Amino acid sequence: MSKTGFSRQRASEPGTPVHPVRRQSALALTLLSAHALPAIAAGLPTLQEVTVSSGSKDLIGIAEAASEGTVTARQLANRPLLRPAEVMEVVPGMVVTQHSGDGKANQYFLRGFNLDHGSDFSTLVMGMPVNMVSHAHGQGYMDLNFLIPELVSTVKYKKGVYGAEDGDFATSGSARIDYQRKLNAPFVELGLGQHNYRRLLAAGSSEFNGFSLLAGVELAGNNGPWEQPENLAKQNAVFRLSSGTAANGFALTAMLYKAEWTASEHVPERAISSGEIGRYGTLVKNDGGQTHRYSLSGEWATTDEKGATRANLYVIDYGLNLFSAPSGYISGLAGDQHEQADERLVRGGELRHSWFLGPQFKDSELMAGIQLRQDRIASVGLYNTENRQRTNTVREDRITETASGLFMEIKTQWLPWLRSSIGARYDQIRAEVIALGGANNMENGGDVSAHQASPKLGAVFGPFALLGPTEFYANWGHGFHSNDARGATTRTNPQNGASIDTLPLIVKARGSELGVRVVPLPGWNSSLAIWQMELASELVFIGDEGVTEPKGASQRSGLEWSNYVTPIPGLIVDADLALSKARFKTEVNGGRHVPNAIPLTASLGLTVDDGGPWFGGVRVRYLAPYSLEETGSEKSQAFWMANLKAGYRFNKQWQLSLDVLNLFDKKANDIEYWGGACTRSEATLGTAGCGGGSPIDGHLVHPLEPRTVRLGLRVNF
Repeated sequence: MSKTGFSRQRASEPGTPVHPVRRQSALALTLLSAHALPAIAAGLPTLQEVTVSSGSKDLIGIAEAASEGTVTARQLANRPLLRPAEVMEVVPGMVVTQHSGDGKANQYFLRGFNLDHGSDFSTLVMGMPVNMVSHAHGQGYMDLNFLIPELVSTVKYKKGVYGAEDGDFATSGSARIDYQRKLNAPFVELGLGQHNYRRLLAAGSSEFNGFSLLAGVELAGNNGPWEQPENLAKQNAVFRLSSGTAANGFALTAMLYKAEWTASEHVPERAISSGEIGRYGTLVKNDGGQTHRYSLSGEWATTDEKGATRANLYVIDYGLNLFSAPSGYISGLAGDQHEQADERLVRGGELRHSWFLGPQFKDSELMAGIQLRQDRIASVGLYNTENRQRTNTVREDRITETASGLFMEIKTQWLPWLRSSIGARYDQIRAEVIALGGANNMENGGDVSAHQASPKLGAVFGPFALLGPTEFYANWGHGFHSNDARGATTRTNPQNGASIDTLPLIVKARGSELGVRVVPLPGWNSSLAIWQMELASELVFIGDEGVTEPKGASQRSGLEWSNYVTPIPGLIVDADLALSKARFKTEVNGGRHVPNAIPLTASLGLTVDDGGPWFGGVRVRYLAPYSLEETGSEKSQAFWMANLKAGYRFNKQWQLSLDVLNLFDKKANDIEYWGGACTRSEATLGTAGCGGGSPIDGHLVHPLEPRTVRLGLRVNF
């Protein structure tokens, strides 16, 4: 177990029949663009009537599963957000929280997975992977703090392991986020709020000689409600040169992001109830860190009546120095702070081609592609620290990890009411780990490789005229997530020198899903999915200790119901319900419950914007109690919360907005764990062995931020 004792798991108009050729051409373009909505392509007159809108809207005749969808800027515009990564909550059933400082990657939950910081959900931004392999803090670390929500054009999401284009980490699902290529007008927005929150965003675009140049610069800071001020300082910028569309054109994008912050980690609940610290207090001072992400990416696509080609390349310079003491004072009054450091260069790309085979081949589309990624990790390490000063090297390694994937898929319109998709991908991962430091680490390291073939199947029946235009879906597939390369090459525990077993580099997942999508009334789009998933092993690299923790095979199942309603122009209502059950196949620590797997989430959102002076949105989210440890006897507290956004346009140039986050000031916890920790007073008194290496198990919590008010003033030019 980890030091803290808790597990780190981590369109056509509705109702309008679509001709098979037209439907298949739309499908080809939809899948061609991994990051944007289909665009009208020159030479394809059959596409003139097809558009895809926000949410799960109008996907009958196009979607391959009930649980996939697309969200556009229209739905994001009036969504109140506490943090940038909450953009991901447009994925029905996704929950985004934080158990540390706002410069650290968020905690994510979906489909019975505690995704930790991204271990089982794959995200790409403009074709660039966000999840980090063999990361200092946790496998699949997915830091989305560099997102600028106002510049996002689309979020395309899929659930499960059914997409041939999805590889590593895409077990619970995947998302592809794209930025806009041009803005209607340049603008400057100033945000001010409680707890010394301030944010300045300037963005605009210009066109010249058939090219469009978009630029955005963001500066932000925040202290938060914490007794130890967060001192968040963030600098962020994006520059995008483009021509044409996502289907016929190119884009070259540079992104620059850096942040530093002081964190208040999760704490033992008993420390708050006893009065040793306040509700927003901290155990060990000066946790936090600094990070950067500088990237350059390019994408190009061309489409004609015979097929489509798409290519992208990227290079990412990434770094993190994270200081944490989640267990407090188990080891003594010096505290248990440690540093996790990561410096790497990520480079890679993708090339794919689609052939539109025409009526003589049942309007089939054949797609094939290749993906390549290499992480050159100059140094990834774990160090004991006091007040951010290193006192001991637990382990330090150099890693070169290369992942390649081949994928292909054929989609066929067999009958007006039946189409299918048959796909497969082959992935191979090779890694070289070289031990650089750590008294008990120098015998670790070596070369390791693994591969997997993943078949995919899907069938769509419909559309039928039942309650309204209706389609039924069946999906099945294999997928995987990788494990930290150090877990596959480590034979000696770097903490104490004990012998440990190496673990697999790849963990297989297998899933299936049945679903339906229906338009029961004009303006009401509803989808229902019943799914199940088996994971070969819950293996997670514990960055706090530098080892991989095996937890056994697991199985999950659930139901998701998503609704998107536009009863009148300018009004959007979306409502989602997600049920799940996650269990280990055999007993672990006396039980079979997968810790931190949320069994029920529900959300309701309302946005209003008819182009008049008033606009806004309100969102309500509910989380049911979830098991904190394997027996299920210790559970979190259920809670609901609401966020509000309201705005007024004085004219075309000036607008004012008000965000009220945690509208009803709910006293709940953003995240809860069950695990071991010691407070300062317990270490001083030697309570139950605290201060001598023996923790006290209990609830570890990170509270919701209290009601927070933020004002925004935007000037359009």
